[in-house]
Amino acid sequence: MQCGACGQDNPERAKFCLECGTPVALRCAACATELPTGSKFCLECGASTTAAPPPGAAVPALPPGLPAAPALQDRAPRDYTPKHLADRILRSKSALEGERKRVTVLFADVKGSMEVAEQLDPEEWHRILEHFFEILTEGVHRFEGTVNQYTGDGIMALFGAPLAHEDHAERACYAALQIRKKVREYANSVRAAHGVPFGVRIGLNSGEVVVGRIGDDLRMDYTAQGHTVGLAQRMETLAESGHICVSEHTAALVEGYFELTDLGRTQVKGVAELVGLFDLEGVGEFRTRLEPRKNKPRFELQVR
Repeated sequence: MQCGACGQDNPERAKFCLECGTPVALRCAACATELPTGSKFCLECGASTTAAPPPGAAVPALPPGLPAAPALQDRAPRDYTPKHLADRILRSKSALEGERKRVTVLFADVKGSMEVAEQLDPEEWHRILEHFFEILTEGVHRFEGTVNQYTGDGIMALFGAPLAHEDHAERACYAALQIRKKVREYANSVRAAHGVPFGVRIGLNSGEVVVGRIGDDLRMDYTAQGHTVGLAQRMETLAESGHICVSEHTAALVEGYFELTDLGRTQVKGVAELVGLFDLEGVGEFRTRLEPRKNKPRFELQVR
């Protein structure tokens, strides 16, 4: 453990610095909160204090002398999942044991990321992606989805598992709109600072997956049934920069709740029949008299 005052390396059990006598406090590598000796998890953000950070990874916001924190996409799910969501997941019997569920899968990444990266210094690109991942993760967690995989320049997220939600498709659409809005704002600052375009493309598909057991660190394994995950990824690759491509399976669940533009049917690799594609434009109106217009979607204000 390194002393924040003089930089002296001390044994992990040390309470005071061997060199200058300064109290050596255990701090969270993710948020820098001071922790009681022996803490395994941060009392503020829930991050693990025992997970070893990858070599060279650092978070500039941490004060000098504090240990480096791993990059967001390299942390265990427990480290970046909000504590209230983590607690609910770990209390869920179905989440711990695993079961078959109907979910909506979201994929999002940077459109033309290789071309953009070639124009930038690697460190600059890394910093840009770090904030991009924060936007993606925040958007997913806001609507109680779960980031289940980082894909290098994007994420895969699930809505409806491990936390069950009947309105999983709606939540995924709200999250997608929120992410697009925030990335558009971020793209302006990236363009101004670095002179390069920056845009997100998002794909959504709904279907059945099998959710595997979840460990104490929230690590999860998901196996797709009926190409659910694969089709969601195809939707992402078909989306234009700044657009959200939705499969007919998701569109059928959210019709009337969102503005959808029919893009027609197309052949998708790995799928025998033509697949209907839709462009998610924004929040729509309810579709039945039982859902009057005065009852606005409960997340509408968060995406406008």
